[in-house]
Amino acid sequence: MEINALLMDPKDNVVTCVAQVAAGSQVVYRRGDELCTITAEEAIPFCHKIALTDLEEGSQVIKYGELIGKTSRPVAKGTWVSHNNIYSIPRDYEQEFIK
Repeated sequence: MEINALLMDPKDNVVTCVAQVAAGSQVVYRRGDELCTITAEEAIPFCHKIALTDLEEGSQVIKYGELIGKTSRPVAKGTWVSHNNIYSIPRDYEQEFIK
């Protein structure tokens, strides 16, 4: 199996596809030494994200081990995570700053 997606951090609930993936195809990524797969329930464009689990409306989307947004509607496992179903959450960088 050829890897066609990247998991950036073990805490992530999405992976980024490094090739265009057709609906019904396997998305293959590595979690540590383990080779993992998930079926794409819809076409996933190159460099876009796919949900690794079912995400309810308002769920946190985690990439790079960090919150990148929240879902604006339910997102099913194996579907495209995009601007159509997530929104950004402003961060308070001053509070996060290590003094």
